[in-house]
Amino acid sequence: MDASEGETGRKRKTSWKKDPAAVRQDILTIATREFAAHGLSGANINEIARQTSTSKRMIYYYFGDKEGLYCSVLEGVYATLRAREDDLDVAGLEPVAALRRLIEATFEAHVTAPHFIRLVMIENIHNAEYLRKSESVPKLNRSIIDKLEDVCARGKAAGLFREGTDALELHWLTSSFSFYNVSNRATFSTSFGTALYSKTRQSQLLERLVDMVLATVVIGYEPKTWNDPV
Repeated sequence: MDASEGETGRKRKTSWKKDPAAVRQDILTIATREFAAHGLSGANINEIARQTSTSKRMIYYYFGDKEGLYCSVLEGVYATLRAREDDLDVAGLEPVAALRRLIEATFEAHVTAPHFIRLVMIENIHNAEYLRKSESVPKLNRSIIDKLEDVCARGKAAGLFREGTDALELHWLTSSFSFYNVSNRATFSTSFGTALYSKTRQSQLLERLVDMVLATVVIGYEPKTWNDPV
């Protein structure tokens, strides 16, 4: 080992001791990008170590092994997405406005979280094998269902929502639309052009989603026609 390598090693060791939480987060940030780009099998621990102020040994110290790091990355992207939804205070909104806001938040959160989308696609290839190992993700995912259940209950009580309205179905419908908008952007754009991904058309798509969900749920709701300006 030459002098420069020894100096690099000393700097790494100092950073671990000074702020281990920051080092751990730096590893997760780089690993999220690498796993999203290359998948579990394609991501390289040595490359992750190279891009951080750590070593392969230190990555394993924090996360156990490559699969442990991947599981932590999954938990991190779910936590980030759900945190945005948790920050929404819709309890004070009337039910229709509250549901609209939750739909908008889900759509917007997916648009700004391409790594989340790619990692969920990768985890589906693995049949959710690693997600099932997580104790935190089911709890994280429960928060949005709780919000929707509260809104649905208030909407039914006020005579605004249909009795068959179901929070889990609403989440599935909203998420599927929002997810596809990001997950299939490359193939859809290649096949049909990029028109739907302009800022104006994305706003239109969001309004269409809101209309579809509210028309399904809200008694007497009149959606915009396709010729109405959004």
